[in-house]
Amino acid sequence: MPLHKLLLPFAAAYFLSYFFRSANAVIGPELARDLGLSAGDLGLLTSTYLLAFCLAQLPLGMLLDRFGARRVESALLLAAATGAALFALAEGMTGLAGARAIIGLGVSACLMAAFKAFSQCYPPERQASLTGWMMTAGGLGALAATAPLEWLLHLAGWREIFWLLTAATLASAAWLFFGIPENTAPVHANEGLAAQWRGVRQVFASPHFWRIAPLGLTMTGGFMAIQGLWSMIWLMQVNGYSRAVAADHLAAMSFAMLFTYIGIGLLSTRLARRGIPPVRLFATGIALSIVMLALITLEALPATHVLWIAYGVCAGFGTLGYSLTAAGFPLHLAGRATTTYNLMVFAGGFGAQWGMGLLIDLLTGMGNSQAGALRVVFATLLLLQGAAFGWFIGSRRECRSTTG
Repeated sequence: MPLHKLLLPFAAAYFLSYFFRSANAVIGPELARDLGLSAGDLGLLTSTYLLAFCLAQLPLGMLLDRFGARRVESALLLAAATGAALFALAEGMTGLAGARAIIGLGVSACLMAAFKAFSQCYPPERQASLTGWMMTAGGLGALAATAPLEWLLHLAGWREIFWLLTAATLASAAWLFFGIPENTAPVHANEGLAAQWRGVRQVFASPHFWRIAPLGLTMTGGFMAIQGLWSMIWLMQVNGYSRAVAADHLAAMSFAMLFTYIGIGLLSTRLARRGIPPVRLFATGIALSIVMLALITLEALPATHVLWIAYGVCAGFGTLGYSLTAAGFPLHLAGRATTTYNLMVFAGGFGAQWGMGLLIDLLTGMGNSQAGALRVVFATLLLLQGAAFGWFIGSRRECRSTTG
C-alpha cells in the first residue's frame, strides 16, 4: 500500500486530536473570564480530556487488536465530533467538563490506531520514522492551537471555533472509514476476551515496559500538562507577558517540536544503521528536556523564547517511547503494548494538569502569589521527572536486550 494513503488520514485525525488537547491553553483565559473559573476549575476542566483518554486505553488496545485500526478510530471520531458540539453548546463547568471528556474518548485512538496499522503494514525498522511523521502532524495541530488560535479568537468566539471543529472531525472520520483499504484488518480477530486480557497482563508484567513507563507518566505526561494549559499561565503570571506574547512563545515551541519530529521521521532509520539506536535518541532528548524545564523554572536566562523553543525540541524525543515500548513485544500485542504505555502517559498528564491546579489553589490560599505557586509546582514536576529518568538509566542492564 502506498504510504501516503495510510499515513495522511491518520495524520489528519491526529492533527485534530492534538489541537483539541492544546486548545485550552489559549482559550482557558476566555473560559475563566466568561464562566468565572478558578485555577483548579481550569485544571479539572482541561484534564477531563486526559482522564477519559486514559481510561479508554486498555479497552482500546483490545479493540484495535480485535477489530482493526480503521473501524475503531473512525467510529470513535464520531464521538469526538459529538463532544465538540456539546462543548460549543455548554453553559457551565459541568457541561464543558463532560463535553471535553467525550472529546478525549473520541480522539483516544488517533495515535494508537496509526501505530497499530503501521505495525501491520511496515517492518520494525521503519516504525521510528513513521512515529516521527505522525508526531509531525500532531505538532502541526499543537502549533495551530497557539498563535493562530489566539488570532482566530479575535474573529470568532470559542463557541464558533468548536462548531468548526465539529465539522472537521466528522470529515476526518469519513476520510478514515472510506479512504483506508481493508488490508489493515486485525491479525488476531478471533482472539477471545480472556486471551486478550492475558495479553494486557503480559504487558504489565514486563520489566521492559516498566523501564520506560515512569518516563511516560512524568515526562511525556508532564509535558502534556504544561503544553496543554500551564505554559500559557506561567508565561503570563511569572514572566508577565500578554496573552498574545505568551501565545507567540507557545507557537515557537510547537514549531520547534516539528523539527524534532521531522528529524526523527527522516533520520532515525539511518542513524540506527550507523549505530545510534532510537533508545539513545530517546534518553538524550529526555535528559535535555529536564534541563530545559529546570532553566525555565529557575528563570536562569532572560531569553525566554530560546528556552521554550529548546524545551519543545528536546521534549519531542519523548514520543520515541511508544515505538521503544512496542519493540519489546510480539506483533499481536502491538495494540495493547502501545495503548498500555499511552495509559501511563495520559494518567500522568491528567494527574499533572489537575494536580498542579489544585496545588496552585492551595498555595495561593495560604497567601502565596500565583507566580510563586507556579514555581513550586514546576519544581515538583521536575523532581518527579528526574527520579523517573534515574530509574530508566539504572535499569538499562536488565532490559538492554529488548530496547537496544
